[in-house]
Amino acid sequence: MKNAILVLLVVVVVVVGCNTAKSSTATVSIYNTTWELEYLSGTRIAFEGLYPEVKPTLILNEKEMTYGGNSSCNTYTGNFTYENNLLQFGETTRTMRYCEGGGESAFFGMLKKISKPVIDSDGKLLLMMDDVPMMRFRKIKTKK
Repeated sequence: MKNAILVLLVVVVVVVGCNTAKSSTATVSIYNTTWELEYLSGTRIAFEGLYPEVKPTLILNEKEMTYGGNSSCNTYTGNFTYENNLLQFGETTRTMRYCEGGGESAFFGMLKKISKPVIDSDGKLLLMMDDVPMMRFRKIKTKK
């Protein structure tokens, strides 16, 4: 009987611990954080070939409902909407430096297809097209 109680206690502690760890990532905000791209779906060129030196970044400003960052070549900005867990990026304004390769166009092309954000269990930002992760970003710093 004592062994059964001990086993039950261990199972309860493990289940509560796992649920606590998962719920803590739900508090990670998508806003006011610099996110660096580490995965992009749907390209024929390998990720490192698209972004050999500088990886694109994304910052979502909740107060002004604007987004911006660096596309790996140009800086950019635009407006977005986020309602009922549906995310839509508006038109992008960017600087006009010449960019080699297809990294910048692949990045902006994919942003237009995004429908919602998800923070995964590792605290990474996934930008989804329906239920398919199309872009994955890692957090590099938070703006104060």
